[in-house]
Amino acid sequence: MKASMRSRQEPRRVSNGVIIAAMLLSLFVLSIVKARYCSTPFAKPDDQLQEQMNSSIRMETDETTSMAAGEQEEEEEEESTSGGGDAVPAVSTTTPAVVGTGGKGKKPTCFMTSKRSERCEARGDIRVEGNASTIYIGGIDKEWKTKPYARYHDPVAMAHVREFTLKPAGESAPACTKNHSVPAFIFSNGGFSGNLYHDYTDVLVPLFLSTHQFKGEVQFLLSGLKPWWVNKFILFFRQLTKYDILDIDNDRDVHCFPRIVVGATFHKDMGVDPARSPGHVSVVDFKRALRRAFGLQRAAASHGGVTGDGKPRLLIISRKNSRRFLNEREMAQAAAAMDFDVRIAEPDQHTDMSTFARLVNSADVMIGVHGAGLTNMVFLPRGAVLIQVVPFGGLEWLTTVTFKNPAKDMEVTYMDYNVQLEESSLLDQYPRDHQVLTDPYAVHKQGWDALKTAYLDKQNIRMNMDRFKKMLQEALDRLPPV
Repeated sequence: MKASMRSRQEPRRVSNGVIIAAMLLSLFVLSIVKARYCSTPFAKPDDQLQEQMNSSIRMETDETTSMAAGEQEEEEEEESTSGGGDAVPAVSTTTPAVVGTGGKGKKPTCFMTSKRSERCEARGDIRVEGNASTIYIGGIDKEWKTKPYARYHDPVAMAHVREFTLKPAGESAPACTKNHSVPAFIFSNGGFSGNLYHDYTDVLVPLFLSTHQFKGEVQFLLSGLKPWWVNKFILFFRQLTKYDILDIDNDRDVHCFPRIVVGATFHKDMGVDPARSPGHVSVVDFKRALRRAFGLQRAAASHGGVTGDGKPRLLIISRKNSRRFLNEREMAQAAAAMDFDVRIAEPDQHTDMSTFARLVNSADVMIGVHGAGLTNMVFLPRGAVLIQVVPFGGLEWLTTVTFKNPAKDMEVTYMDYNVQLEESSLLDQYPRDHQVLTDPYAVHKQGWDALKTAYLDKQNIRMNMDRFKKMLQEALDRLPPV
């Protein structure tokens, strides 16, 4: 009896094995199909590679940009007197972490507020000899060198930032020729300034974060001052200081202050962490300051559009060199047929900031290929839709850091349009079996310059009109009601 039972069970065991083998084979086949036909058919970069690439992100303008150029303070003190020293000090890998006598419970004179930003702060006898790039400070016993630009992780940018030396204010310190009753704040518009994305990420947002609490009672000392750059943002600077900006590099006076802060605090790309900011301000507060500065009247987007006639406004950000829309006119015609009020604009370094800010503020939907021009989303009204066209080449990690993540904090609805190979001009430049087309992440591993050359400098876009119109309809559906 037992023998007969075993004989009947044997075929069942064989059948089970066949089933398991078939399931494994099916999973293998499905994995191949997915890898071949999914919308992003490339393996994602590993964490180490992505971290390396994030640290080297540099936004490229459509035109070539010249590059001449302790413990956390109590919140109450931060809001009334601090210049933004809101992060726990961290040890710099290139310089000693503490300067001056310090003392238990006191912050060091200079400390890293993030991997991208260093802040130096002192009170008392402060003498600034600008043309010598020297700051004399009473009460410290060591020298410290610092560069007041929030991109410490990027040696290419920092090579274009002037270095300042903090020295003990001994008998050799020069006498004051001008005395000030308000604190001084030193920052730089060297580095990648002149590129709109870096203007905001590296300078303007950190500057707001670090100085808004002074309520205008602060003297800005600007290193690397470019008059055209200051004029471009002068209305915004007037929201933060009541005093004319000093060109500290070329000033021959010895300016004396009761307090000084050197270097702005960085939190994240085009963003602010309210939990760490003085007064718990956010990037929405930064946007409010911009609205006041440029006289922007429109607070919220809607289906009714800027005129209330039921036509929402679409703003197409145009480019004239790389990453151009090859069928821009067709895009505008299709949008108009969908009852959009269409505007096309091409901002550059010479664009009047106030005029362009008002145009962007009038838009309900803004679309553009990844690039510095999308930085103008800071002027979009609440609830507006930003559509970032992501070039072919596995660039989702880049476009996420630069614009997708900041958009939510700015109360902007974000959408992305991922360019397919058939929409990319790269298909005209390379054979279909070329690595640039088949394995973008292998190109990524060659470094930022290789990625930039292949996917940012040489690629233009011919939008698939069916996909484009579908995306516009979804944007319409996401707009707030009238």
